[in-house]
Amino acid sequence: MWLKERPELVIKYNPGPMLWQKDYASGRLRVSEYQMNTSEIDFSIETLGPTKIQSPLHLSTRLNDFVSNYVKDDEYIFYNIDLQQSSPRISAEFDKSRLMEKAGPRELLYFDPKKVCAGIVTCGGLCPGLNDVIRSIVMTLWHQYGVRNINGIPFGYCGFLPDYGYEPIKLTPQLVTTIHQHGGSLLGSSRGGSDTEAIMDTIEQLNLNVLFTIGGDGTQRGALALHEEAKNRGRKISIVGIPKTIDNDLSFVQRSFGFETAVSRAVEAVSAAHIEAESAINGIGLVKVMGRESGFIAAHTALASSDVNYVLIPEVPFELEGPNGLWAHLKDRLYRRHHAVVLVAEGAGQNLLKASNAVDASGNKVLSDIGVYLKNKFSELAKRDQIALNLKYIDPSYIIRASAANPNDSIYCSRLGANAVHAAMSGRSGLIVSMVHDRYVHIPIKLSVGRRNLVDPESDLWRDVVVQTGQPPLMVNQRIL
Repeated sequence: MWLKERPELVIKYNPGPMLWQKDYASGRLRVSEYQMNTSEIDFSIETLGPTKIQSPLHLSTRLNDFVSNYVKDDEYIFYNIDLQQSSPRISAEFDKSRLMEKAGPRELLYFDPKKVCAGIVTCGGLCPGLNDVIRSIVMTLWHQYGVRNINGIPFGYCGFLPDYGYEPIKLTPQLVTTIHQHGGSLLGSSRGGSDTEAIMDTIEQLNLNVLFTIGGDGTQRGALALHEEAKNRGRKISIVGIPKTIDNDLSFVQRSFGFETAVSRAVEAVSAAHIEAESAINGIGLVKVMGRESGFIAAHTALASSDVNYVLIPEVPFELEGPNGLWAHLKDRLYRRHHAVVLVAEGAGQNLLKASNAVDASGNKVLSDIGVYLKNKFSELAKRDQIALNLKYIDPSYIIRASAANPNDSIYCSRLGANAVHAAMSGRSGLIVSMVHDRYVHIPIKLSVGRRNLVDPESDLWRDVVVQTGQPPLMVNQRIL
């Protein structure tokens, strides 16, 4: 066992997901806890007012009549389902703020469907499934609720701003009927455009009383700001988010749409890299995938492909040189097996690169390119060590982002979109529709954007990755504090 072979490596374990940080003063690595105080979690969902309008869905209120039922307002899902023998006894009386509200159609609505003017906006980078969500929202509004005034906002939040000069797109079933077969977004997308007051001015001018925001962390922060601005202006506007982050890093979201498609396409890239590496003398296949702060795509791709030998993610530190660095282990594998596949998430190893203070239009830090860095360093180190290296570098990121959703993601997108419509029509606002424990639930936006979802280096997911790849648990030469 590698840890037994290196008794000088000291590890202090902390509970929960962690970030690894470099303490440059001491030259050592330290571990900092990254977890949310569960006593501060409040799943309460805001509503615009009492619901008095009968739903046109004609569902059932009785069991065992072979007709689907409305979801009642007192139906909830537990967030924490883990139970230990030492756990306190579950009380018969629950604090509802600690329970997640179940998503789905309500019997009574807040909005009269004939008077609804809805808007849909897609923001941020592209992701498989955007068109599927748009289609689902339009079809649910039109066919189930009879809403006829549906507006698509072009190019993200920028489409709301007068300076850009874009006009809303009138969305109908005829327009969206086949868009799920294609990647990208029918509405286009963009980053930035975070002028809350100007956006709300346009929302008022368009008479929108329902807005669906499809996007990730930055998009939903913008949606939360719009929700608060609407309250400040005394406007009854339902703002419902559909979480989109290909990195799968939004909190309280079991799986973000597009993630499965991303993994399946990444597996194709890894397969190509493996074939190239195996077919060459000392072949290395190097693949970079998405994952700014979270390594879920890389971890799942490694498990799905079984061809990866080293996985590098932002949550787990690694060093390139030294007796326990990546290059030493990679060199050893080349001597033994004559080929290797390295899979790296885009946010991994940033401490090895020159830091950049630049940010993109969404406020995200611009990362240095770890893929190109490793490609050049591997070549440089191989030349130094007189190793004839055949290296192939593959970056499929934009091919993955532009892909159409696979069947599993398409189903997921369809259900997310439908549940978002049900939430909005019932007058709920300031929430995202999410899946937790395989159940569709409502999550307050302020909770979902409160922190990133990270791969826990001590979780069973990462344990299985390490076991399958055969890589060391840690490729560092310093002591861990």
